[in-house]
Amino acid sequence: MTRRSPLRRTVLPAAAAALLFAVTACSAGTEATASDPSATTVTLALDWTPNTNHTGIYVAQELGWFEDAGIDLKILPYGSTDPNTLIASHKADFGISYQEGITVARAAGQDITSVYAVTQKTDVTIAVSADRDDIRTPKDLDGKTYAGFGAAYEKPLLQKVIRNAGGKGEFTSVALNTSAYAALYAGQADFAMPMPTWEGLEAELTGKPLKNFALSDYGFPEIYSTLIASSDAYLKKNTGTAKKVVAALYKGYAYAAAHPEKAADLLIKANKSELTNTELVHESAQLLADDYYRAADGTLGGQSAERWQDFADFEFQAGLLTDANGKKLTEAPDASAFFTDDYLPEQ
Repeated sequence: MTRRSPLRRTVLPAAAAALLFAVTACSAGTEATASDPSATTVTLALDWTPNTNHTGIYVAQELGWFEDAGIDLKILPYGSTDPNTLIASHKADFGISYQEGITVARAAGQDITSVYAVTQKTDVTIAVSADRDDIRTPKDLDGKTYAGFGAAYEKPLLQKVIRNAGGKGEFTSVALNTSAYAALYAGQADFAMPMPTWEGLEAELTGKPLKNFALSDYGFPEIYSTLIASSDAYLKKNTGTAKKVVAALYKGYAYAAAHPEKAADLLIKANKSELTNTELVHESAQLLADDYYRAADGTLGGQSAERWQDFADFEFQAGLLTDANGKKLTEAPDASAFFTDDYLPEQ
């Protein structure tokens, strides 16, 4: 899913822009630091302002696990350029991504590959305000108004879910210009697609709870909502460094899964000015640890070829995939090359 989230997109500050320019102007993975000339600089681009999807990154940074591995990690704050673009153009070594973004980019021939699945469960739901007794299943969304972000995948996804629930898939759309729960309770729309690990919790904390419908309950394939990606060019040139980076990330997310309260504290410590609602951060960290970080077998970070192919097939059937020249694909792509588990440590 798209990395739209309840967190506000931020304008890149001048200091951050200077950092981004300085880091991306250097050759990837080769810059030495002033404090440790032997350390390898690695850049990682965020998709939004720091939030609990990023917890493992900041845990590993705060606990010195990148430093221990000889890595000087530069976390690039979100600016005007999407992390997928920075990765594919080799201006960032790693970045936060999502399955839909990588699928579209790879179909168009861009150089981006997922190396770590942060969330193993789809971190987006179809939601209505909790007091909507007239909406009991997605079938009841026929004829209603959807508040979204205008992404191409939204309409076919919602149509599929509604039809699978027995409806026709007919609804109107408006642009979401506030939080999902605020729009629903204000009567601006009937349903939206918020992130239950953040906006859903925020809705509860503000006394405006939501009623959620999980996409997978209505025949839509599970999606990797939050991924960490790199480029094939970087991975092939810097295999050893990439394995060290992913190993540190793995340790960070394993810690977040095992110690959500302490992990939340570390995330807040590193981002005091952005994460002022500490109750929300802790609630979110706990929910991610309970339900999202680990796969059914208890492992972290791994990805399924079947899940990648199912989503690529959906995107193709919906006419959303184009080649490098902007022409629609005539057959579904082989999604097995869109990800790799080769850089994960043994579990």
